[in-house]
Amino acid sequence: MKKIVFMGTSLFAVPILKSIFQKGYEIPLVYTQPPSKSNRGYKLSKSPIQIFCEENNLSIRTPENFNKIEDEKKVLEKIEADMALVVAYGQILPESILNVCKKGFINIHASLLPKLRGAAPIQRSIMNLDNETGVSIMQINEKLDQGKVYSQHKIKINKDDNAEDLSLKLSNLAAKKIVDDIEGIFENKKKFSEQDHSKATYANKIKKEEGRIDWNDQAEKIIGKINGLYPVPGAWFYFDGARYKILKASVSKNSATPGTVIDDDIEVSCGKNSIKILEIQREGKKIQNIKDFILGTKIKKGVNLINA
Repeated sequence: MKKIVFMGTSLFAVPILKSIFQKGYEIPLVYTQPPSKSNRGYKLSKSPIQIFCEENNLSIRTPENFNKIEDEKKVLEKIEADMALVVAYGQILPESILNVCKKGFINIHASLLPKLRGAAPIQRSIMNLDNETGVSIMQINEKLDQGKVYSQHKIKINKDDNAEDLSLKLSNLAAKKIVDDIEGIFENKKKFSEQDHSKATYANKIKKEEGRIDWNDQAEKIIGKINGLYPVPGAWFYFDGARYKILKASVSKNSATPGTVIDDDIEVSCGKNSIKILEIQREGKKIQNIKDFILGTKIKKGVNLINA
């Protein structure tokens, strides 16, 4: 059985590693990000991939970066791996390392390339109100997400999918398809194809300030922001000096001046149509469904949330 080095960190990567592990591929080494400090800094949190490896006796390396490239190159050359599979690893790999494995470094990217190259394709696909997305199995080269593509697998985006839901769906899709793709690559069943670079779009890293809701936007766009930025950083607004995060909402056809709370259930008018808030969280407080929230809030019918 062929040797595969795996590189991954997030929960998205776990079902994919599990799939090739259960298939019986030899996995001599797994790279993952080093443990990170928790929010309060009291203890270190291991990555989901590190936890999986420890539970299944897989060897790991956790370099903070690849500045000591010669050290990592020697490690990989000694292993003589047939392929490196990279999934949501979170580090940029230097060009000088990409030819160490016989079949190169293969990446699973969570979009239909050349669309949505970059750090946040899942979030951006929802925020863009796309109807479909997918995963691309591709070669890594020196340019970000611009390598040749071996295969793509599509999936529909449901109107109520949030980033967490869609991430799980795409991860499971990739886990289901990757074994056949790996075997196809090893057996040279088809060629890798160049991307049409003229059609490239980009999914830049999410910034916290992007979560602020503009009530002048149409309701569908605001729902896209709520779902796309769930669970973090979330879509939010200010009222009376406090920040409120909306975790779940739906579109309604009612309308008034943008930002106006239309009824006692906190339906809010937007630039077009309105949204019904279903789950909300005031900063520093627990998540509440709207029925519980309205019992103690000052956000009432007739209030306008723009500049409130």
